[in-house]
Amino acid sequence: MIDLYTWSTPNGRKVSIALEELGLPYTLHEINIMEDDQFKPDFLKISPNNKIPAIVDNDTGLSLMESGAILLYLAKKTGKLMPADDAGYWHAVEWLMWQMGGFGPMLGQAHHFLQFNKGKAPYAEERYGNEANRLYGVLDKQLEGRDFIVGDYSMADIATWPWASRWEWQGVDIADYPNVKDWYVRVAGRPGVQKGYDVPARGNAIPMP
Repeated sequence: MIDLYTWSTPNGRKVSIALEELGLPYTLHEINIMEDDQFKPDFLKISPNNKIPAIVDNDTGLSLMESGAILLYLAKKTGKLMPADDAGYWHAVEWLMWQMGGFGPMLGQAHHFLQFNKGKAPYAEERYGNEANRLYGVLDKQLEGRDFIVGDYSMADIATWPWASRWEWQGVDIADYPNVKDWYVRVAGRPGVQKGYDVPARGNAIPMP
């Protein structure tokens, strides 16, 4: 059984979606980041960086923070959602790292300035808005002629999709990136994604273009 410590953010949704897709049973522990639960001593023992998500695998006693590490761990634990061949595996890792290093943090900055602090920092709005669109362009090119980011549906898609679900917050018109839009809708239709998106349950519907 997995203990999942999370909140309804793109990074949190990566792991709840992965758990649902893999069919792994888990116990949910809500970490309300709006009320500073992430700074409580018990949570810091699991996630010293005071960030969600984090897990404890009660089968092994292993605790992990950082969404990318958790996704790779769950893939290895189950033997699923990563390509079996060596080249395919490393290409999936490559795009997972692309999400972790760019598509997540840069889009997070875009929606911080464009959604929550609009008008306060024009330079930051321009910088991160431009970078958001550049990254969507990279993803759109990668998805040309493909249903998923690398071969079959994988952790690369699970890591990237929750950030794309906030395209409006990032000042992006997803219609400008037709391959991303098609991929986004395709992934959104998966039952595991639909179940894992609203965790913890708050009645949040998946945004649809």
